[in-house]
Amino acid sequence: MNAVEIEEAISKLAEQPFDPAQFPYAFLEAFGNKASTISRLRSGNSNKTDIEGAVLQYNNIHMAVCPAGEVLKMLENLKNSPATARQKAKFILATDGDDFQAEDLTSGNTFACIYRDFPNHFGFFLPLAGITTVKQISENAFDIRATSRLNRLYVELLKDNPEWGSEERRPDMNHFMARLIFCFFAEDTDIFNGSSLFTATIEQMSAKDSSNTHEVISEIFRAMNTKTEDREAAKLPRWADIFPYVNGGLFSGSTETPRFSKIARTYLLHVGKLDWKRINPDIFGSMIQAVAEDEERGALGMHYTSVPNILKVLNPLFVDDLREKLNEAGDNTRMLLNLRKRMSKIRVFDPACGSGNFLVIAYKEMRAIEAEINRRRHETHLSSEIPLTNFRGIELRNFSAEIARLALIIAEYQCDVLYCGQKEALAHFLPLDKQNWITCGNALQLDWLSICPPTGTGVKLVVDDLFNTLLDQAQIDFENEGGETYICGNPPYLGSTWQSDEQKSDLKSIFEHLTKAWKSLDYVAGWFMKAADYGTKTNAIAAFVSTNSICQGQQVPILWPLIFKTGHEIAFAHTSFKWANLASHNAGVTVVIVGISNQASKARKLFSITDDGKSILKGVENINAYLVAGQNVIIDKSLKPLNGLPEMVRGNMPYDGGHLLLSSDEVNGLSLSQEQKQRFIRRIYGSAEFIRGLQRYCLWIQDEYLDEAMSIEPIRQRIQGVRKMRLASRDKSANDMAKRSHQMREMYKGRNHTIVIPSISSEDRPYLPVGLISNREVISNRNYGLYDAPLWSLALIASKLHLVWIGAICARLEMRFSYTNTLGWNTFPMPSLTEKNKADLTNCAEDILLAREAHFPATIANLYDPNDMPENLRHAHERNDEVLERIYIGRRFRNDTERLEKLFDLYTRISSKKRGA
Repeated sequence: MNAVEIEEAISKLAEQPFDPAQFPYAFLEAFGNKASTISRLRSGNSNKTDIEGAVLQYNNIHMAVCPAGEVLKMLENLKNSPATARQKAKFILATDGDDFQAEDLTSGNTFACIYRDFPNHFGFFLPLAGITTVKQISENAFDIRATSRLNRLYVELLKDNPEWGSEERRPDMNHFMARLIFCFFAEDTDIFNGSSLFTATIEQMSAKDSSNTHEVISEIFRAMNTKTEDREAAKLPRWADIFPYVNGGLFSGSTETPRFSKIARTYLLHVGKLDWKRINPDIFGSMIQAVAEDEERGALGMHYTSVPNILKVLNPLFVDDLREKLNEAGDNTRMLLNLRKRMSKIRVFDPACGSGNFLVIAYKEMRAIEAEINRRRHETHLSSEIPLTNFRGIELRNFSAEIARLALIIAEYQCDVLYCGQKEALAHFLPLDKQNWITCGNALQLDWLSICPPTGTGVKLVVDDLFNTLLDQAQIDFENEGGETYICGNPPYLGSTWQSDEQKSDLKSIFEHLTKAWKSLDYVAGWFMKAADYGTKTNAIAAFVSTNSICQGQQVPILWPLIFKTGHEIAFAHTSFKWANLASHNAGVTVVIVGISNQASKARKLFSITDDGKSILKGVENINAYLVAGQNVIIDKSLKPLNGLPEMVRGNMPYDGGHLLLSSDEVNGLSLSQEQKQRFIRRIYGSAEFIRGLQRYCLWIQDEYLDEAMSIEPIRQRIQGVRKMRLASRDKSANDMAKRSHQMREMYKGRNHTIVIPSISSEDRPYLPVGLISNREVISNRNYGLYDAPLWSLALIASKLHLVWIGAICARLEMRFSYTNTLGWNTFPMPSLTEKNKADLTNCAEDILLAREAHFPATIANLYDPNDMPENLRHAHERNDEVLERIYIGRRFRNDTERLEKLFDLYTRISSKKRGA
């Protein structure tokens, strides 16, 4: 679930009569827990609490409903419970239906409220749904609540005005929503005279049956598009005439308003009664798009980025440096003045700006630093020297581009109120002007230098209508020249499989003359390449949020040598982390942040997340294309394993037209004796069969038994079917295989056992699927096998170390792991193992297999569900990781970043030694 859906679910929960027995499960359900997870907790199978009546979810929350007046006592009991620590609970919660108290055990933050108000604090619990937050930055729950209520209003309006949801009228609906949000903001921030003027006017002047609500709103909008000197002629109603002239194109054009039902009118009044002073303009546009354009936006592969994640880009890009310079300046007036002048010339450029989130946050951060400079210089009376026109963007959709501009205007007003005072802010706010500095167009087709030039050149044009005039280039000069340019953003990701013909064409125009392999690149690669090219012509540093696939597998040797060739290096990076945003459709993906510069300092910054969820920063000498601290190395395929690991080969290719493979019913249909089944039938595993426990069989005929097999008519027919299929093929090797049509292309089988690793598996599992099968079973080419290999080999593959290596090195099929022997196993760097090491790892492998066996007939898919992994199996894996990682460095690694650093270092040393040999 996403944050908006969670807010709605817990609001409904709080409105219902309190049910002590059901509350813990309803609470978890509101945060997106599956029905199967709730069922396991109810039955006690996964509820590991040691407090009667409490509910404890592993690695999540320990909560209890208690008798009246005992909430604080119960919270202490939960905190002191040994099970809370043992089960790694992140939160504790206690309620008696009247009072509600909770604590975040990671940060130590607490809150207490009356029960019905706990939805106001739902942001506190977002990590329960996997929605990450940065400790220093509290996400404002108001934005989510406002989005949720706007969404309800929007859906209700379309019920009675379906034509407004059509492609033709969608811009009108979007424009209407933008007007509403501006009015809600204006009435709560004194831009309109009088408290809650817009909402109160609608409530008083429109009929309760909503029959004239649309007319009242339309007259208000008409007033805000009428200049003072024109008002007498306009003959506005007296109640509308008190609204100010806004201009800026926001209220120009048609004032037509959709009709309101009684429910829609109620929703509108509910939205208006929120405290809109608390709006974050950095999510202003996301709210509009989350409500009005989310399906279209999703088709573009776009995601809305939350404030904490935006700061993960902006802080290391340039904001941290500005703060450091502020600290260095202290009270030195000359140094402070120089810093203020420097900031007035800084350009922030987002070439995929969407609704302007990155630009708004950058503006607010810079205004905060400027205000501190003015305070230290005793010049708090000064207006800002940071012009909005230095915050430039490109956005594909015209409406979104204009929303970005409006969000920046609101941000400027809020900053003026905060740092200059309400009177000064109001004096400069209305009427809105019509300058535009957000370009509407395709960022991969436009010339970035013409939109964000190194100096202030450009065409100046004042447009008549902010919302309805199409712009294909930036149309306003920079007010300052000669500063730094910082490129940032969250471009559309889109893997090669999902790109449209137009998007393929975009990449072709950028990469065709650089590499033949460009078709395999993600769409976001175009932004990195254009940023690198831009950086060769002006003083700029760029950083983008991206899916981690551009720093993994096959894309690394295609993209990064091209970027490095321009003279750019990775100046900073944030390794893979999962995040979920605040928009209506939650875009929870695994992302990285990569900053590139051709003037990178020797101290590169590498950010990562520890296994217990803490963020750490490490200064390193170099960051390679895999986002690992180490030399710039590209991992090449190897035909043989490094360091003498056992040989791994792909399983058996049937190449049979389906004739050698059988279902259970088809085996029974052969009417074989038990002895014949033993001789001619084997259970066979592909990836799906191995992971999901599906049953499939194959004919397995040794040459010495061919005559007997041919004497069995159903088998003879199948062999003839294979022969016919192979002879009909245009592949000569297939023709040659027709000579032995009773067999697969390979006939690999372990004498004692086979260690199995699927070639394709989900990235969501905490470990790679690997297992052991008997000498009576075989594998297809959808798996890789270690035939009769020592059992400690299984322990290596089942480790977190091997998982992170595969994730970094191997290619991806969509986001799933695509395992290969030559790139994944053969390159895996291992220290030399002692006999004691091998014995310890063998014990670990046995413990993992035994833990699985205890849950028979549960499948790999069941056992490795990240939300329902059995405790004994999790413990067996953790023990395996402990043993293996101590072999590498004598202790557990702190996180995946440290794991990869060690593996890359070891790989570099081993491969260098082999080349030297």
